[in-house]
Amino acid sequence: DEIPTVVGIFSAFGLVFSVSLFAWICCQRKSSKSNKTPPYKFVHVLKGVDIYPENLNSKKKFGADEKSEAKNKSTMPKNSLHLDLEKRDLNGNFPKTTPKIQSSPDLENLSPKHFVERKKDSVSPDSLKSITSLSSEDKQDKLGTLFFSLEYNFEKKAFVVNIKEARGLPAMDEQSMTSDPYIKMTILPEKKHKVKTRVLRKTLDPAFDETFTFYGIPYTQIQDLTLHFMILSFDRFSRDDVIGEVLIPLAGIELSEGRLLMDREIIKRNVRKSSGRGELLISLCYQSTTNTLTVVVLKARHLPKSDVSGLSDPYVKVNLYHAKKRISKKKTHVKKCTPNAVFNELFVFDIPCEGLDDISIEFLVLDSDRGSRNEVIGRLTLGSSAEGTGGEHWKEICEYPRRQIAKWHMLCDG
Repeated sequence: DEIPTVVGIFSAFGLVFSVSLFAWICCQRKSSKSNKTPPYKFVHVLKGVDIYPENLNSKKKFGADEKSEAKNKSTMPKNSLHLDLEKRDLNGNFPKTTPKIQSSPDLENLSPKHFVERKKDSVSPDSLKSITSLSSEDKQDKLGTLFFSLEYNFEKKAFVVNIKEARGLPAMDEQSMTSDPYIKMTILPEKKHKVKTRVLRKTLDPAFDETFTFYGIPYTQIQDLTLHFMILSFDRFSRDDVIGEVLIPLAGIELSEGRLLMDREIIKRNVRKSSGRGELLISLCYQSTTNTLTVVVLKARHLPKSDVSGLSDPYVKVNLYHAKKRISKKKTHVKKCTPNAVFNELFVFDIPCEGLDDISIEFLVLDSDRGSRNEVIGRLTLGSSAEGTGGEHWKEICEYPRRQIAKWHMLCDG
């Protein structure tokens, strides 16, 4: 009788001990999770490029005015001192800030802090004089100013670009008289490195303060590169509006002595002319027995320059229409960096009606762009109601079925 009693006592003691141990472990895990802090820095990999947005902060709110900025600075906690360390010069000293002159409205579009920080600045006294003496008519044509900094990290072998802010952008929304700006940056001529900032809502003076670090670029190749900044305004319902662009050749820019602060006037985008959009060689064959249309996209020649690098990545999109309704679509492969592309790609379309009276076919030559929407280089329409060579080509394939007929066609404005 004593043995079962002893076993029961030990079993009860073991059960109480196990429950207590389990409760203690759960409490420890819960407390450790509550004390765990997230990492302060994240890594964003975009198209094979490692980008560290190291200087992202909420010091400047979206579309904040000067009063809200002053209020935020006055209430800033002491532990945010590391954000201000970037304002030191190469010797580690804090620069003296100049007070803003309220009586001169011509200086409102300038950013004094960026001019003060600069040791080897690109703005000369003559350029400052010309900026402050602008007339009101010149201001209306101006698209604003972009402020940014360049740096090369020799230890990490990385090229660092910090997009600070833009000032004096035009209003792209006529109703609210404001814009939703963001910036796309491309390193030319290879166009391998493409990045973009976040969109800032309803502001004409966006403060981005975003840093992009590009690894694997030797310092000896920096002189051969060109930075292309495209300033756009986000549009939820249609294609984003292009405000302007900034082109910075890095030849002659010395980055061995540290970070270089720069600013450039935003200029109007170099839009292609309507004329001279190139030609497209198309071969068509109508099979009346099978009621099919064979389309061969052969070649394109004399395509215009698509961007500032002068190189296009063309491809052709083919749309088949029946009574103005698209019923089928195809596209060719992309040909890299050429104004004279050879495609030689064949597509077969089934015709839903007898004959080609209600059928038309559209060719769109586009420039492939991995970082944004593909831009239309030129357009061609073939059909019974088409004018010029498009109508003539269509008439021939209707009169001579089962015969492959090829013709060159001029591309029109896309």
